[in-house]
Amino acid sequence: MERLRHHLLETGYTIDGVRDRLGSMAASALAREELVPALRATADGDPLATLIRLWWLGAPVPAKSVAPEVLDSGLVSADGDQVSATVHLQPWETGGYLVSDRKVRPGDPALRPDHVVGAGGASANLAQLVTRRPVGRALDLGTGCGVQVLHLAERAERIVATDVNPRAVELARLSWELSGISDVEARTGSMFEPVEDELFDLVVSNPPFVIGPAGDLTYRETGGDGFCRDLVRRTPRHLNPDGQAHFLANWLHVEGEDWHDRVGGWLRETGCDAWVVQRDVQDPAEYVELWLRDAAEQGTKAYAEHYDRWLAWFDERKVEGVGFGWITMRNSGTLDPVVRVEHLDHQVALPVGDYVDSVLDAVAAAHRAKGLDAARLRTADGLLDERIGLPGAEDPIRIVLRQTQGLRRSREVGTVEAALAGVCDGELALGPLLNVIAELVGDGEIADADAIRPLIAEGYFLL
Repeated sequence: MERLRHHLLETGYTIDGVRDRLGSMAASALAREELVPALRATADGDPLATLIRLWWLGAPVPAKSVAPEVLDSGLVSADGDQVSATVHLQPWETGGYLVSDRKVRPGDPALRPDHVVGAGGASANLAQLVTRRPVGRALDLGTGCGVQVLHLAERAERIVATDVNPRAVELARLSWELSGISDVEARTGSMFEPVEDELFDLVVSNPPFVIGPAGDLTYRETGGDGFCRDLVRRTPRHLNPDGQAHFLANWLHVEGEDWHDRVGGWLRETGCDAWVVQRDVQDPAEYVELWLRDAAEQGTKAYAEHYDRWLAWFDERKVEGVGFGWITMRNSGTLDPVVRVEHLDHQVALPVGDYVDSVLDAVAAAHRAKGLDAARLRTADGLLDERIGLPGAEDPIRIVLRQTQGLRRSREVGTVEAALAGVCDGELALGPLLNVIAELVGDGEIADADAIRPLIAEGYFLL
């Protein structure tokens, strides 16, 4: 693996190298699972083009063009004068490499039950979410091809990685070797079984969150959203004080039930502060189509039957939609944990991990502060005051406070809150400051300082 790694780097088989070699058109086409532009871009057969065709596109290449390091890796097979990859080997943004099963595309055979999926958008989203603070002991639950370990290696002293699929553990080890990462403790088993009675400073998981009839693909399917619920409820017993957990998850929108209450209910008995963000919602048909495409079932004989059975499963449970998002937990050691559940579908600053700690701090501070009259608040950096009104009018119709950093929230406010944002610098106590503003504005909008709590929780003011 070390020889292969050096060869990949010397040849330029890196994220930047592949992007530059393919160009924007071929890269965009690949995102749509169209290979022709990429095959054209690599038709010259030079060393980098050969690696792209072999490892990324899954196309056979002439044996004479393949370096000895590749032939000796055990990750290719020869058939006459042609060589084919037996795995998908992709460069990753950390500078490392990931080994997984070959990508499935329309017309390919059905996936094997123990298929190990490569890293993609979900993997990148989870890596963007995880706190950047250094930790002592980290757990990657359901490691798959090992992608999260490549990110955790930068800030965790010790890493344990688990998966229920022994093949995933096998390929993940290859990923870590190729990436120059050692001393990862890999274990096989379901959920927290391999780490029973152990504590961690950080737990991350991109779990099998696909919701539907129980299927055969261990990397993505578990039936309903109960797996994500159980994952959340079992996590606190494995977190050190102040330890954090970050998960991706899907959840059901059920007729007559508020999804906020559904997901919030998973967390309210955990004893942890928690922050749940829904980033998207799909109706049942959209959701089924997404995951049938993911398994390359479109165009197969079983497609319509599988589609119909999946929709019937949703109908039986009165499912109106499926939410996609993330869940963050922190073992704050309090008897009064705070749980915030919200929908954010706008673009946020990335990586969220750069400021996820401050988001949790703000939510907890706004909830637990006993009295705000004596608090000395400061307006968050990068806050804009937007006013909308008729030309020539003395007063605006609407005033909006808009964040240009972090979660980039926006909220319509009254004249008192807007005035507070203009003068709040941490020097004066909130109560007297609000009294002065109310006298100047003269509309008595805010009766007491507690009305500012939502703006503190959402990061407009810092406590």
